[in-house]
Amino acid sequence: MEVIDVKCGAKQYHIEIEIDGEKKTKTIAARTPAEARKKVRVEYGEKLQIISVRV
Repeated sequence: MEVIDVKCGAKQYHIEIEIDGEKKTKTIAARTPAEARKKVRVEYGEKLQIISVRV
């Protein structure tokens, strides 16, 4: 089971990414779409491409 750290005012964002030619969808708890993108980049590094961010 994955533990999600949720801050006050946070929403669940569904981020569609492409990494090494594979498309994946991640769920991230963040206050803004920019914060969600930042968390994904920290986790995967610069080798990914973010396709979309949705609530």
